[in-house]
Formats: sequence, C-alpha cells, structure tokens
Amino acid sequence: MSMQNIYDNERFFENFKSLRANEINFNDCVETPIMTEMLPDLRGKTVLDLGCGMGQHARQYADMGAASVLGIDISEKMLAYAREHNAADNVEYRRIAMEDAGTLAGTFDVATSSLAFDYVENLGRLMRDIYALLNDGGFLVFSTSHPLATAWDGVYDRYTRDENGVRLYANLRSYALEGLRRVNWVVDGYELYHRTFSTFINDIVGAGFVIEECREATVPEELMSAHEDVFGGLVHKPEFIFFRCRKPKK
Repeated sequence: MSMQNIYDNERFFENFKSLRANEINFNDCVETPIMTEMLPDLRGKTVLDLGCGMGQHARQYADMGAASVLGIDISEKMLAYAREHNAADNVEYRRIAMEDAGTLAGTFDVATSSLAFDYVENLGRLMRDIYALLNDGGFLVFSTSHPLATAWDGVYDRYTRDENGVRLYANLRSYALEGLRRVNWVVDGYELYHRTFSTFINDIVGAGFVIEECREATVPEELMSAHEDVFGGLVHKPEFIFFRCRKPKK
C-alpha cells in the first residue's frame, strides 16, 4: 500500500507553515470552525486524531475537556512541531501512518481527522479499522478534500475566468475515474486520491457507521465579502467535505 509523506519534504513543509501563518487561510477560517461545530461533547472522552499534523486540533480537543488525546501522523517534521508548539499533559503524539491505525491497542470514544483522508488509498479499509477502534456509541468526525476539488488533474486551470480574472465556473476533469492523482502544487507530483461522493458514502456505511451529518465548505458572508480573492472559489465548488459518523450501540 502506498503511503505519502509529503510533509517531510522541506520545501513543502516550509510552504505549509507559511500558509498557516497567514491569518486568512482555509484551515483556520473554513475547516476548523465547521469541524468544531460538528464535534460531540469531548469532556472526559478519549480521542484519536488521525493525521494530526502540527497538533493544533489535538491541543484544541484537550482544551475542550478531552480526558486524553492521541495524535498519529507519518511526518516527523509535523510531529516535531506538534510536540514543541501543541503539547499538553494529556496529549500524546506518535509516528504511525493512518493506514496502520488498526495496529493501535485500546479503544477510543471519538476519532477525528482533519484534511488527511485524501492521502489514503484504501478508504474502506481505514473506515473499518476506525470502526473497530471506537467504543460502542463512539463518533468519527472528519474533513477531507471534496470530490469536486479532487476531480482535477493539474493540467488545466481550476477555474474558467473572464477577461478581468473573475471566476466564472470551476473546471472538472474525469470525475468518474477514481484513484491516484498527481498534480503540481508547491512540488511536482503532489499525490492525492480522488473518489466519488458515492464511494465516500458506501465506504462509511459499509464499515457499519451511521452518518449523522454531512456538510460542505462555506464561509460567513462577511468573510467572503472581505476576502473574495481568497474564498471566492467556494461559490463554485466546496473545497472540503465533512462527515459526522456514529458507531451504533449494541
């Protein structure tokens, strides 16, 4: 099974840090607020954060009252940053690929993942592994790239624009063809996996989960008005999709 570790690429890692350092960014202004709204009550809960990256979400969950948080990631650079900047007494970081989550001992009340599942080749297997790691009644809340965002090959522009550069509509390419996509973003050959919306649904439900909520990326109107140059594309295609799933009680 292919496992990408693009965040240990120095150029990519430094670019990612610079993007996050900008106050107006998709992670802080779009993804995190929606993810936070979809979370269950974390007070006293054990949490697993898959693809924890820099640890900002893991630390957030600890601050929200989680009893313990385990963050796993394949990137040494991301984990080093997490341990330095987002440490807490009840937060632990381990270098484990998401694809190896099934090797973890113990169970959790809540599993989360922020914009990481599009690096995973076999989503169905990952869903089954997470299901097995959750206690009955447990939750999986995750965000990932929207199928309309990954239906792109990097060859053509993401948008068709008018003569003034205003986005007219989003361009799609080969939506029905699932699998690995390589695009040039920061580095040549950046890899992600495209899957259709129905595959998301079937992989989640096929693992045994009940889908309680699904949302797509949006921003408040005032933020869109102030930063249309950054977020204007969301009118034409949502960059992210979010699911709140529950493991039924027996």
